[in-house]
Amino acid sequence: MYINQSLKFIFQSILVGLTAAIILLVIWPDIANHNTNNLSDNSAPENTGSYRFAVDSAAPAVINVYASKIYQQQTNPLFQDPLFQRFFGRLQPAPNKRRDSNLGSGVIMNPDGYVLTNAHVIQDKDEIRITLNDGRQAEARVIGIDTDTDLAVLHITLDDLPSITVGNSDALNVGDVVLAIGNPYDFGQTVTQGIVSAKGRKSMGITTFDDFIQTDADINPGNSGGALITAGGQLIGINTAIISNTGGSQGIGLATPINLAIEVMQQLIKNGRVVRGWLGIEAQILSPDILRETGLRKGGVLVAGVLNGGPADQAGIMPGDIIISVAGQSVSNPQQAIQMISRFVPGTIIDISLLRGWEPMTLRAKVAERPSFGQQS
Repeated sequence: MYINQSLKFIFQSILVGLTAAIILLVIWPDIANHNTNNLSDNSAPENTGSYRFAVDSAAPAVINVYASKIYQQQTNPLFQDPLFQRFFGRLQPAPNKRRDSNLGSGVIMNPDGYVLTNAHVIQDKDEIRITLNDGRQAEARVIGIDTDTDLAVLHITLDDLPSITVGNSDALNVGDVVLAIGNPYDFGQTVTQGIVSAKGRKSMGITTFDDFIQTDADINPGNSGGALITAGGQLIGINTAIISNTGGSQGIGLATPINLAIEVMQQLIKNGRVVRGWLGIEAQILSPDILRETGLRKGGVLVAGVLNGGPADQAGIMPGDIIISVAGQSVSNPQQAIQMISRFVPGTIIDISLLRGWEPMTLRAKVAERPSFGQQS
């Protein structure tokens, strides 16, 4: 009897202990993870709130870019005045030179030394130097500039160059965590964190082909041309611009999607320029009155001007026409029309459906190569 009572007591104690342990784990689950979370190793612990592995992966490929040009300032015209020379003679003032400099960032895209940056960082400069995160410096050569997307490609020659892992900007979602890496205010490499605030920001008036990723990660002067990466360290954008009343970050940063940037980079390396389609028209948005009178549910664009002798002029397109579709695809605004036409290879024959007065018609146009200026389609 005594033995049975002892066993019964032991089993009851074990049952009470197990029940208490289960209750504690349910109420305070962090107790189970307390010891493992404090371990320090090279693996990537979950739920630590750290992005150091992403930064360690991407940061070595983000560089500082210093672009400059020396200008010869004009001599004071007073020295050339005959009356001045009569009293003081022909003075020869010392040469007056001024160095105009830009500060920015860039991303090493492959071990061959090709670097993506912004066009406005290096445009019109005759000396470009870069500094790697490891302290090495080199002169950079300009491969090509595309002002329509504000992108440029440089080339540097150094051994053992790091390169970044490229992601897929089309797979981004609003709310995804992103990190901006660059050289703001020449502080040295800096990392800021935010989220994807919006995708496909257009009609910003920054570039001809606006299609930006918007983020609230701090982007400041000097960040231009730097990397926007995912929490996993993949490059998904080139930091390009900010919307600000002060010149500093106010939570609206814009980055060029890496999928677009790669297309531009490949063409600049291959051709030295980006080849785009062009018709030679000036397009405007349709007013609400015109939309109401014409009954165009899907919209369209108004042809405000046609370049004499251009592809549109040769096809018979006239000012006042309303373009409804291009190659079977509906158009609803001028920016969309420009982007659609630019994707065609020069020499391609396309159908343009339009409304002239109240009469619908379809004309055929031969796409030409887009000039490197203007906002024409």
